[in-house]
Amino acid sequence: MWKRDESVKPATPPAPAPAAPTVPAAAAPPAGDRRNLQMQGENVNIGKSVVIKGELSGSEDLTIEGHVEGRIELKENALTIGANGKIRAEVFAKAVIVLGEVVGNIAASEKVDIRDNGSVDGDITSPRVAIAEGAHFRGSVDMQRAGSAAAKPAASAAAAKPAASPAASPAASAPAPGQKVGA
Repeated sequence: MWKRDESVKPATPPAPAPAAPTVPAAAAPPAGDRRNLQMQGENVNIGKSVVIKGELSGSEDLTIEGHVEGRIELKENALTIGANGKIRAEVFAKAVIVLGEVVGNIAASEKVDIRDNGSVDGDITSPRVAIAEGAHFRGSVDMQRAGSAAAKPAASAAAAKPAASPAASPAASAPAPGQKVGA
């Protein structure tokens, strides 16, 4: 009888083995479902009844349906202002999609997209800007390229500082002219 138990035991382990893949199958859905879970895991929603005042920052994509006042900073991620979203803030993000209302300046490193019923009152700085027919926009647009935009102002600012210093020195006080005369 002892041998019969051993023969039964090998039959039992295969039963848990299919059960084990069933659990991982639930934890690891098919490839299409996995993409949806990743999107859900990386995208945070702020509901339309939520009001935030102050600074909002993060490292996930964000959809806002509520009200935000202050500053929003998602430098490496996308921000979507939903159809019910009302934003009174300075916005800094990788990409911004506006379906609702934004009052404030928007700076995006990749693109700003104002959809059909979206509204923006403020300046936009981004290499790519799309404004759909039916959208509202009041402000200015600065579409500098990402790489050259950062390099050119830095170079011109560096060149302007040395030029500004000598011009400021003679007008500021007598020691600067004294140094020129003594030299």
